[in-house]
Amino acid sequence: YRCRAPIASIEFMEELSETMGTNSRQLTPGLRYRNLGKSGLRVSNIGLGAWVTFGGAVSEADAEAVIEAAYLAGINLFDLSEAHTGPRAELLLGQILKRKPWPRSSYIVTTKIYFNSKSDERGLSRKHIIESVKASLVRLQLDYIDVVIIHKCDPMCPTEETVRAMNHVISQGWVMYWGTAKWTPVEIMDAYSNCRQFNCITPIIEQAEYHMFCREKTELYMAELYNKIGVGLMAWSPMGMGLVSPKVDETSAQVLTRSALKHNKYTSFSWSEDETLPSSKDSKDPDKSAEKSAQNEKLKQVEQIAERLGCSLTQLSIAWCSKNDSVQCLLLGATTVQHLYHCIHSLQLVPKLNTVIMAELETVLGNKPVRAPMVSTLALR
Repeated sequence: YRCRAPIASIEFMEELSETMGTNSRQLTPGLRYRNLGKSGLRVSNIGLGAWVTFGGAVSEADAEAVIEAAYLAGINLFDLSEAHTGPRAELLLGQILKRKPWPRSSYIVTTKIYFNSKSDERGLSRKHIIESVKASLVRLQLDYIDVVIIHKCDPMCPTEETVRAMNHVISQGWVMYWGTAKWTPVEIMDAYSNCRQFNCITPIIEQAEYHMFCREKTELYMAELYNKIGVGLMAWSPMGMGLVSPKVDETSAQVLTRSALKHNKYTSFSWSEDETLPSSKDSKDPDKSAEKSAQNEKLKQVEQIAERLGCSLTQLSIAWCSKNDSVQCLLLGATTVQHLYHCIHSLQLVPKLNTVIMAELETVLGNKPVRAPMVSTLALR
C-alpha cells in the first residue's frame, strides 16, 4: 500500500472541476460545473437565459457584450426559446457565435420546441418536432443542438409519438440530449416509461420555475425524480419575473407586469399567449391584492436580511435558489454586462447562507412546502 499514489483532496478536486475546459477564461468565484441530470454533460451552475438578453429593449451590440462577458466569466450554457422572443434569439445568438473564435465544445446551446396555439404549428407531433429542430439548426448556424427542451406537454398528442420523435432527432445527430419544461411529475414519469418501453433515449432535464414564492415542485418532487429516473433540474426565474427584485435599470422596459403572473400548483406563470398580455383584472381582485400586500411585507423583511449580509435583494434571491442542491443549473437574464456581473457575483454569497440565515428566511417566508401525508386505505374501512 506504500506504493499507491496519494489520494487527491476534496479541495483539489473542486479546483480541478472549476478549471476543466475553461481555457483562458477567468472563472467567477463560486462558479461550479455539474452534470446535467445523470448524463455526462457538464454545465455551469449558472446559465444565461435569452428571454431578457435578446428582448426587444436590448440592442444587438449590448446582447453580444453580455454573451461574451458571460462566456469569459465561465458560463457555458445559453438557453433559448421561441416562446421568449420568437426566432430572433436564435438568429442573434447564431450570428454572435459565428463571429467568435470559441471552440464548439466549450459552450452548450439549449433551445425549446414550444407547444403554442397557432393552428399550423400546434402540438408536439413528429412533424412539428422535426421541422422545429431543422429550423433552429438553420437559425443558429450550428451542426447540432446540445439540448432540445419540450416546452409544455401536449395532451392531444400521444407521448409515444413525442418520445419517438426526440429519439429520431438524436439518432440523426441533430440533437445530443432532450428534456422537458413545465411538465408535471406525472407527465415526466409517463415520458420516461414510454422511453423505456420503446427503447428510446430518456429525458435528462426538467426546466421548472423556482423562487421564494414558487417552491412546491422543486423542493418536493425534483430530487425524487433525479434519484429515481435521472432527470435533473434547470431552474428559471429566481427573481420571480421581477417580483422579488427591484429593477436594475429604471430606464429598461419591464418584460412582464406582475399582473401577468398566473398562479397554479407548480408555477406562478403560464406561457399562454393571451396571458402574457397586461391585465387589470388582478388589480381589482381583493384576494390578489391581499396576496401582493403580504408578499411585499415579506420582501421588506427579506431585504433587511440582505442589507445585513451586504448584498442586494436580487443577489440574495439568486443565492437562495443556488443553495438548493437539486438545482444543477440556474438560468439568469441580463440586459447589460454590469447587470450580469451583479447577478453572478451572488454565487459568492452562497457560503454565507448558513443554517441560521436560512432558518430566518424560512420564518419570514412561511411557505415551506409540505407533502400531504399518505392515508392508508385500511384506515378508511
